[in-house]
Amino acid sequence: MPQPLNSKERTLFTQVVKNYENKQYKKGLKAAEQILRKAPNHGDTQAMKALIMNSQGHSDDAFALAKTALTNDMKSHVCWHVYGLLWRSAKNFEEAIKAYKFALRLEPESQQIQRDLALLQMQMRDYQGYIQSRKAMLQARPALRANWTALAIAHHLAGELTEAERTMTTYEETLRSPPPKTDMEHAEAVLYKNTIIAEMGETERALEHLDAAAKNTFDKQSVMEMRAAYLLKLERKEEAEKVYRALLDRNAELRLYYEGLQSALGLDPSDSAALKQLYGPYADKNPRGDAARRIPLDFYEGDDFRKAADQYLQRMFHKGVPSTFANVKALYKDSNKRAVIQELVENYAAGTHTPQTNGSSDNQVNGSSSPFETSTLYFLAQHYNYHLSRDLPKAMSCIDKAIEVSPKSVDFHMTKARIWKHYGNIHKATETMEHARSLDTRDRYINTKAAKYQLRNDDNETALETMKKFTKTDAVGGALGDLHDMQCMWFITEDGESYMRQKKIGVALKRFTAVYNIFEVWQEDQFDFHGFSLRKGQIRAYVDMIRWEDHLRDHPFYSRAAINAVKSYILLHDNPYLAYGSHPNGVNGNGKLDPNEAKKAAKKARKEKEKQDQVDAEKKDAKKTAGASSADGEVKKVDNDPLGEKLAQTTGPLKDAMKFLDPLLEFSPKNLEAQRVGFEVFIRQKKYLLAVRCLLAVLSISSSDPIAHYQLIRLQHNLSTLTDPLPPKVSEVITSEFSSRYPSSKPDLEKFNNDFLKEHKDSAQHQLAGLQARQFLDPGTREANEREMLRIIAEESAEMTDAVRTVEIVREWGGDASKVLVKAAERWPEANVFQVKEKKKT
Repeated sequence: MPQPLNSKERTLFTQVVKNYENKQYKKGLKAAEQILRKAPNHGDTQAMKALIMNSQGHSDDAFALAKTALTNDMKSHVCWHVYGLLWRSAKNFEEAIKAYKFALRLEPESQQIQRDLALLQMQMRDYQGYIQSRKAMLQARPALRANWTALAIAHHLAGELTEAERTMTTYEETLRSPPPKTDMEHAEAVLYKNTIIAEMGETERALEHLDAAAKNTFDKQSVMEMRAAYLLKLERKEEAEKVYRALLDRNAELRLYYEGLQSALGLDPSDSAALKQLYGPYADKNPRGDAARRIPLDFYEGDDFRKAADQYLQRMFHKGVPSTFANVKALYKDSNKRAVIQELVENYAAGTHTPQTNGSSDNQVNGSSSPFETSTLYFLAQHYNYHLSRDLPKAMSCIDKAIEVSPKSVDFHMTKARIWKHYGNIHKATETMEHARSLDTRDRYINTKAAKYQLRNDDNETALETMKKFTKTDAVGGALGDLHDMQCMWFITEDGESYMRQKKIGVALKRFTAVYNIFEVWQEDQFDFHGFSLRKGQIRAYVDMIRWEDHLRDHPFYSRAAINAVKSYILLHDNPYLAYGSHPNGVNGNGKLDPNEAKKAAKKARKEKEKQDQVDAEKKDAKKTAGASSADGEVKKVDNDPLGEKLAQTTGPLKDAMKFLDPLLEFSPKNLEAQRVGFEVFIRQKKYLLAVRCLLAVLSISSSDPIAHYQLIRLQHNLSTLTDPLPPKVSEVITSEFSSRYPSSKPDLEKFNNDFLKEHKDSAQHQLAGLQARQFLDPGTREANEREMLRIIAEESAEMTDAVRTVEIVREWGGDASKVLVKAAERWPEANVFQVKEKKKT
C-alpha cells in the first residue's frame, strides 16, 4: 500500500516537482528529504528524488532509489514515469517505452506520459506505435492543430499516404471559418498536404490543389518551384517555361532553374546554337551575374567553347575573382577543353591575346590598373597544381611571380603551400601556410588552414595553439575542450589521424570516439524537435530533418573517422604493445629493440612520463574548476582518460571496432575503404562468411581493385588450410558465392597471382598488391619482392603515394626500408617523407 501524505507534505511534494522543472536541484532535494523524514516509504517522493539525483550526475544511486520507489508503490504512475525518464536519460529507449506504457495503463488520461511516450516512439521510428499514441492524444484534445498534424506525419512516415492526406483534410473540414491570411502555420500545413499528394503520384491533383489552396502562402518561391516541377512532369511545357522564367527573374544564379527551363523548352544538350539563344539574353540581362556565362561552357565544343571560355576568363581575370579556377576546374574532365583553357591563359600571361571588355559597368579593357596579370599567374599556378594538369615546377614558378607582384596576398601564399604539399614537403607547406596566416591574423579560414597543415606535419601542440586564437579562453578543458564543445570535427579527425601516424593509438582512438559521440549527439538532438517543430508549424522542414537523420551515419565525416578507428583497433590487435606507447624506432621484425636503441627508448619513455605527469596535474586542476557543482547543483563531467589509455588497453580491440564498423557497413555499403576494413576485421575474427560478403562488395564496386586481390588470396589460403571445417551451411554458401569462382590450392593461387601481375604490369598499385600476395604465399621470396619493388617505384607511372606504400609494406615484412627510401628520395627529392626526420630539440 502507498504511504499517504498529509496536506503539508503534499504541498511540499508539489514544490519538489516545481523545483525539478526549474532545475533548482538543491532546493528540490532538500524538500524531498524533508518529506521522507515524515514518510520514508513514500514512493512518489522517492521517485522525484531519484530524478533530481540523476540530473546531478548520480545515475547509479538514482536507479537504485527508483527501484525502491517502485517496490514501495508498484501502482504509482509517477514512479513508472520517472523510471522511464531514467532509462531515457541512459539512452535505453526500449526500457523507457516499457515503463511509459506501464505508467499509461495506470493513468490513461495523463497527457504528459502520453506525450513522452509518443516522442520516444518517434525517436525509435516506431511509426505504428506513434500512430496509436497520436490518435489517443488527438481524441483527448481534438481542437489542437498540432495533434492533427502530428497524426498526419505519423501516417506519412509510415508510408500510409492516403491516411495522412485524409487526416489533414479532416482537420480542414473542422474549421468553422477560413484561417486568416496571416496564419503561417496553416499555410505551411497546406504546402505539406500538397507534398503528400505529390508523393502519392497524383501530380495533376497536386497541381490543382496548389493552384487552389496555396495562393495566400507566404513561401512564394516554394510554390513556384513546386508548380514548375508539376507542370514539367505533366508535359505542360509552355506553362512550365513561364514559371521557370519567373523564377529566373527572382534568382538568375541558380543552375536548377536553368536546367528546368532547358527541359521545358525541350532543348538538346548538343544543340549549342539553341542553348546559346537561351543563355545569351540572361547574360546580357545580368551584367554582374555568373551562371548564364559559366553554364554554357559545359556544353559548348570547338570554336564556340574557345570563344566563350576566352570571354569568360578575361572577364573574371579583369575583375580579379579569386574563385575563377574553382569555377572552371569541373571542365578539366574533358581533355580538349582543358587544353584550350591552358592555351588561352598561357597566351594571357605571354601578352599575345586579344584584350576584351571585362563586362563591368565602366566597360574598361584590361590595363595596368586591373588585377589581370596577377589573376592570370594565380590561375596558372592552380592549373599546374591540379591533379589532371599537374606540373609542379611550372606551378611554383607562376605563384612566385604572382607573389613578387603582390607579396601580401593571402591567397597566393596559400596556393604556394598547397604546391609544397603536392611536392611531398609538408614541412615547407606548413611554414608557408603559417606565413599566409600571419598576413591576416583576424581571418578564421586561413587560421584553420594553418592549423590543418600543422596537424598534417604532426605538430599537434602548435596546431592547438593556432586554433586557440579563435576559441574561448575560459572554456573547460582549454582550447581542445572548446573545439569538442563546438563539434569541430575536421580538427578532431585530423588530430586523430596525426596521432595515428605517430602510433599513439590511445589519443587517436580518443579523437575518433569523440567524432562518434558527436554523431550520437546529433541523433539524440532530434528528440527536441519532435515537439518543437509541431508547435512552430515547420512541418516540411521537420520531415526533411527526420529523413536526413535516418541516413546520418553515411556522412563523410563519420565514414572517415570510423574507418580510421577500425584501422586503429586492427593495429592494436596485430601489435598489442601499441596500447602502451608508440612503435620504438629500433623494433625489428620480431618486435625486439636493437641494443643501440635501448638508451634512446628509455630517454623517450622518461620524456613521455614527464609529459604524462604534467597532464595529470592539469587534470587535477580541471577537476577543481569543472568538477565543482554549479549554482543549481548540476555537476559537469570531467574527462578522466584524456590520453585514451583505457580505450587503447582494451582486451577485445576487434569487438570494440564493431561499434564503428556496423553503422559504416549499413549506411555506406558503396564505400570501398569501409568494405576493405570490414574484411580485415572479419578475417581476424575468423568470420569468413562476413569477410566474403565484404570482399564481394569491394569487387562489385571495383572488379580490378588491387587490395581486393591481396585480400582474396589471403581468404582463399585461409579457407584451404582450416584445421576445423566450417559449418556445412556456411561452407555451402561460401563455395557457391565465392570459392567456385577462384582457385583455392596454393599452386593455383600462385598461378592466379602471377597472371594478375602480368595482366597489370603497368600499374604500380596492382604490382604492389601482387607482390604482397606472393610474399604471403611464399615468405622466402622477400628479397626478390623487395628488388621488384625498387623497380616499380622507379617506373614513370609510379606516384609518390606508391612509394610511401612500398616503404610501409617493407616495414610490415620486417625488412630494411632504407634502399626504398634512397630510391624514392632520388625520384622525389622535395618529399620529406622519404628523408630521416630530425630530432626535435628539447
